[in-house]
Amino acid sequence: MGVHRIHGGFRVSVVSALLALGLVSRALGALPTGESRHRSPVTAVGRAEAVPGFPASHTVAPASLYAALAKIFVPSFSRQTGLACSACHYQFPQLTPFGRMFKLNGYTLTGLPTIGQPGDSVGRESLKLATIPPLAAMVVTGLTQTSRAQPGAQNGTVSFPQQLSIFLAGQITPHVGIFTQFTYAAADGGIGIDNVDLRWAKHVTVANRDMLFGFTLHNNPTVQDPWNTAPAWSFPFMSSDVAPSPAASTLIDGALGQQVAGLGAYSLYNDLLYTELTAYRSAPQGATEPLDGTATNVTKGVIPYWRVALQHAWPSTYGMIGTYGFAARLYPQGVSGPTNNYTDAAIDAQIEHQAKIGMWIGRAVFIHESQTLSAFAAAAPPEAANLHETLSTFRTNLTLEPSLRYGLTAGYFQTTGTSDAVIFAPASVTGSRTGSPNSRGEIGELTVNPWQNMRFGLQYVFYNMFNGASNDYDAAGRKAADNNTLFLYSWLAF
Repeated sequence: MGVHRIHGGFRVSVVSALLALGLVSRALGALPTGESRHRSPVTAVGRAEAVPGFPASHTVAPASLYAALAKIFVPSFSRQTGLACSACHYQFPQLTPFGRMFKLNGYTLTGLPTIGQPGDSVGRESLKLATIPPLAAMVVTGLTQTSRAQPGAQNGTVSFPQQLSIFLAGQITPHVGIFTQFTYAAADGGIGIDNVDLRWAKHVTVANRDMLFGFTLHNNPTVQDPWNTAPAWSFPFMSSDVAPSPAASTLIDGALGQQVAGLGAYSLYNDLLYTELTAYRSAPQGATEPLDGTATNVTKGVIPYWRVALQHAWPSTYGMIGTYGFAARLYPQGVSGPTNNYTDAAIDAQIEHQAKIGMWIGRAVFIHESQTLSAFAAAAPPEAANLHETLSTFRTNLTLEPSLRYGLTAGYFQTTGTSDAVIFAPASVTGSRTGSPNSRGEIGELTVNPWQNMRFGLQYVFYNMFNGASNDYDAAGRKAADNNTLFLYSWLAF
């Protein structure tokens, strides 16, 4: 927010406070007559403040190239608004209620002077451009050490950089904004289009209550979501690109990132009920167009996606409970013939509480996927042992942030599903001796942020089970614990 107490060595002046209040009011307009402007629950440093113009409780990749994308924050938005990173993030990329409203309002809040052109009527402009380009960059470097080296490979892998991203992000018009990311990933040595989210948003009054509604055009299911329980923005916010990872994950958990384009409509009614409907269609990078027999995992028709969430704010606590999911029919090869069908449904919850010790943030999600693998079953030889299979993922984590400088997170993860000796066949490191997709473990992370846009992280991942077993899980003698991973990283955005 605009006015911060001195906290962790950071300070925002009264001038910034006045700027923030004026900007929000100008960008979004006054609240509808009769709507309560009660105090908001928490700000970036946990202090309750009311902000005119925002509903009160809110003032408070291709699989190989983008397998371990960072969940990011963008200094372009800080330059655009004139607000510190902590206005929108507890610590990046965890959004505050203010940050969620900034996103839902289409990234349009601005404090920059603009280049304008009078329109055809009073109060309407035909041009409104920022005076500086909406440019930012991010670089991540890392050191990965597993408990046991992978066969024939060196341990202690240094990635420099692991990821380098360029962002173009900010307001385009008073109601349209965009977030775009272009990434170099060391694992592939390639550059490609990463996450994109183009939005149009506006406020109206319905039954004497404020309703924010908008449209989003994006390329990664859940990248448009404002909560840190959705796969695109979930913990761990940074992870190693080179450490072994379990073989199974649900389709909605990132498998379609940068492979589809989605057009969706969303609304937030009375600062309470969020709803969204989106339709996705295949839009892979680097593929022959129009898509033909060489294409893989092409959608049949469109993939419908839904999102519903209820939120509420108390004096020092914010809570959300919701559901999301989609139903996808994919051609594994080509654009005709039988399809594999996936129905993913999730339940998620997030709670943020300001206590004397600092900010507590709890997150949990359960995703269940039902699969009908008609295309795999019809292949010769069959590419799946069963026609009908299921896969479920559960993740929960708790973060304590005593200040803007430090963060400590502990989490648990588990994947369970139908055993399939064809899909999950034995193979060194990556395979399964039992044909089971089951994996589980814990993750702990300590972060230090000398500045709001700089982080050093120490992360450790423990595996109790990996691809179906604790011992000799791959039929080559490797233990689940051999994949325990120490990851040291630095993360800078500027």
